[in-house]
Amino acid sequence: MLGVSMCLAQEGAPSKLRKQAGDENSKFTTVGNIGVTVTNYGVIGHGFRLWPQQPSMQYPKGSGVEHMFVGGLWVGVASDGGGGGMRVTTGAIDVSSLRTGVTEGFEFTTGTDSHVLERSSLPDNPFYDPNALSHQDFIADFTDVNTTNPNQNNELIPNHVPVGINVHVESYAFNFAFADNFVIFNYTIKNINPFSLDSVYVGLWADLVVRNTNVTPPTVGSPFYSHGAMGYVDSLHMAYQYDYDGDGGLADSYAAMQFLGSTPFKTQTYYNAYQFHNTTDPTYFSPATDPDRYAKMATGLSPIQVTLIPKPVNGITLISAGSYSHIAAGDSINVVFAVIAAKKKTPAPTTEDTPEQKVNLYRAAQWARRTYNGEDRNGNGIQDPDEHWTNNGQPRRYFLPAPPDAPHVKVIPKDKSVDLYWDKVSEASVDPISNQKDFEGYRIYGTRAGFDLTVSQNILASLILLGDYDKSDDNIGYNTGFGHVRLPSPVQFAPDTTHYYYKFTVPQLLNGWQYGFAVTAYDSGDATINLESLESSKLQTLRRVLPGTPSSQSADNPVGVYPNPYYARAIWDGGAERSRKLYFYNLPTHAEVRIYTLVGDLIDQFEHDAASYNGSDIRWFQTFSDGSQIFAGGEHAWDLITQKDQAVATGLYLYTVKNKDTGDIQRGKFLVIK
Repeated sequence: MLGVSMCLAQEGAPSKLRKQAGDENSKFTTVGNIGVTVTNYGVIGHGFRLWPQQPSMQYPKGSGVEHMFVGGLWVGVASDGGGGGMRVTTGAIDVSSLRTGVTEGFEFTTGTDSHVLERSSLPDNPFYDPNALSHQDFIADFTDVNTTNPNQNNELIPNHVPVGINVHVESYAFNFAFADNFVIFNYTIKNINPFSLDSVYVGLWADLVVRNTNVTPPTVGSPFYSHGAMGYVDSLHMAYQYDYDGDGGLADSYAAMQFLGSTPFKTQTYYNAYQFHNTTDPTYFSPATDPDRYAKMATGLSPIQVTLIPKPVNGITLISAGSYSHIAAGDSINVVFAVIAAKKKTPAPTTEDTPEQKVNLYRAAQWARRTYNGEDRNGNGIQDPDEHWTNNGQPRRYFLPAPPDAPHVKVIPKDKSVDLYWDKVSEASVDPISNQKDFEGYRIYGTRAGFDLTVSQNILASLILLGDYDKSDDNIGYNTGFGHVRLPSPVQFAPDTTHYYYKFTVPQLLNGWQYGFAVTAYDSGDATINLESLESSKLQTLRRVLPGTPSSQSADNPVGVYPNPYYARAIWDGGAERSRKLYFYNLPTHAEVRIYTLVGDLIDQFEHDAASYNGSDIRWFQTFSDGSQIFAGGEHAWDLITQKDQAVATGLYLYTVKNKDTGDIQRGKFLVIK
C-alpha cells in the first residue's frame, strides 16, 4: 500500500518476471505506445516514486511525457442490509507525494501471497496464454475488508470503514497502431457481506498531470502540478486534462479517463473535478469525508460548472457510474473504464482546447468503446437483429478487428546502409471478425538522421514511408507486387531459425547516426462493416540502428576516428559535456583501445567486442536511445571522458588499437576542438 511523504524515492524498476509477496507495483504496460503502471492494491500509476525508471502513465513510450501522478478505484454505498450507513472505499486520494507505508485514503489491500499476473494473446510472447483477451493482460485481486495492512506490519489504515467487497481487476493493452494509446481496466466487484449493498456508485479517480519530465522534473514540487486544464465530453463519458501553460508545447497531449460500460447495464455517468487539497471552494473542493465523497460520486458538475473550472489548476478528476440499486450478498457487478493518452492534433497555442485539437483523443476513445462493446456493436446492452452474441446470451467483448500479424524482422547495419529482412508470417493471418485471410501488403518505414535529438523522442512520429509493396492481382493499393523485395530463396541467420523471404536495402545513410526502421503488414479492409485497411504496429518491429563499418581483421581497412577533427557543440553532440561522442571505426572483432595525450599519458582505455557492443556504456545512448540499438560491429563510441572522470580538453590525442585475436597493433591520432 502507498502513503504520504514529501520524499520522491528514485527506485529502479524491477524485472517484469519478478515475483514478490504482498503489494506489487513493478508491472507496467509495454506492448503499445502507452506505459501505465498496474498494481494489486487498487492503485494505477506510482506517484512518480519509480520515476524516471518506470512510467506512471507515459505517452508516447520513451518520451518522458507523463499523464498521471496516481489513480485508483472508488466504491461508495448509501446503506446496506446490515444496518451500515453511507461509506466509500477509496483506492487513492489527493496526497502530496507517495511513500511505502500506510496512509488515509489508500484503503484497498492485497493478500501476502498475491501477485500481478501477466498473460498475452501474442503467440511469440513469453506470457502467451490462449485465454488472454489482449496483447498484454494484467490480472490482480484486492479487498477493502482489512482495517490494517497485512503487508505493512498490520499498520492501521486511518478512518477506513470497509464496504465489504473483493475486487478482481484485469487490464488490457494492445499494440495495434489504432489502439496502442489506451488501457482498459475491467473491475469485477463482489459483495462479500451476508447482506445486500444499496445505491452503489463506482468511480475511477485520478490526479492527472500532463508534463514533460525531461523538461520539468516532478521533483520541483507544486509548480510541476499546477499547470493543467480540464474538461468533459458527455457523449463519450470521458474526462480529460492537458498541459495549459507549463512546458511550452513540449507536453502536447491529452490525458483522459473514460467509462466504457457495466453489467448491470448503465449509461449514467457523473464527472467531478476539483482543486488539489482545496477546502474552501463550495464547488471545486477536495472531499475529506465519506459523505462528501459519496456526494461527489452521485452528483456531477453541471455543464456550466465544467466550463468554469479554474485554469491553470492542480486538478483532480473523478468519473463515476451508478447507481447500482441493489447488490445482493455474494453477487457481483462489472464496471469498466479506460485510461487514454493522445496527441493534440494541431500545433496551436497550448491554452487552446477545440474539437479539432481533440481529434486523436476522440478516435482513441471510440476505439476503446468499440473494443469494450465487441459483439454489442452499438453498445446499447440489447442484442439487436443484426448482432450475433456468442457468450451464453451475452456479447463477447474485448476484441478488435485485427491487422495481419507483424512480420519477424532482421536488421543488419552496414557501411552507409542498412539491410532489412522479414518473413512471410503475415500472409497467413486470419482476421478475427471476417475469418478471412485478408493480407494485402507490406510497408517499410525509416527515420532521418538525428531524430533522437528531439526533446520528445517521439520516434513513431519521426518515421516516414520508404516503401509500399502489395498484391498485384486485386484493385486495392498500388498493385506493385513483391518482385522488388522478394529474395530468390529464403535466407537464415544462425542461430536464428527464421526463414526470411524479403529484403529491403536503405542506402546513402550516415555512419554513426541513429536511425529507426520498421516493417508493417496491412490488410485489405472490410467494406461490409465499413472498416478501412488496418496496419500492424510499427512499434512491434521497430529497430534502432547505427550504420557503420563492420569489424575488420585486414590491414587494408585501417582503424580510424570520426569526426576528426571533433568539434564540440555540433548537432552531433547531445548538448551537454557528458553527452558527447566520437567513433573508432574498422575495429577488429575483439580489440583493446587505448587513448593517450601527446606526452604519452594514458587517459582512457576500453575493450571492444563486436558481437555484444551497442554503446549503452556512455551517456549519449543512455539519453537518446533505449538499449536496443544495433551496431555494425566495427565501431565503438567514446564519450571524451577520461578514466579519471574528467572531460578532455582541446588538443591532439594519440590512440592504439590492439587486435586481441592476432596481437597486431594499429596507431593513429585525432584532434578535439572545443
